[in-house]
Amino acid sequence: MQKISIDVDGITLSATLENNGTANAIAEALPIEGRANVWGEEIYFDIPLRLDSSDDAIEELAVGELAYWPPGRAFCLFFGPTPASTSEVPRAASPVNPFGRIEGDASALKRVRDGARITIRAL
Repeated sequence: MQKISIDVDGITLSATLENNGTANAIAEALPIEGRANVWGEEIYFDIPLRLDSSDDAIEELAVGELAYWPPGRAFCLFFGPTPASTSEVPRAASPVNPFGRIEGDASALKRVRDGARITIRAL
């Protein structure tokens, strides 16, 4: 399994990518940089990939899960409830392609503000 580093606003986290088409496309595009958009307890940012919705696309995710949002061509990090959530479970605005998971505690991402520089690299 491919491992990545997520650096944002002085926070560095590691994540493991799944073995699926979305994860493979993300891994091939690394390194990726962008500016964080914060939506509740989700960070997302545009990436230079145009991927279709996958067969395993979902709206409810686990805390720490990584996903790609096809309509926005965005890399998403879920670390708690979003404005679309009906409970403490993270919920995307519309179906996303899950492709990985942050290792350990993702709650440090609560400190990230809109516009923070974010860099994703292979480990």
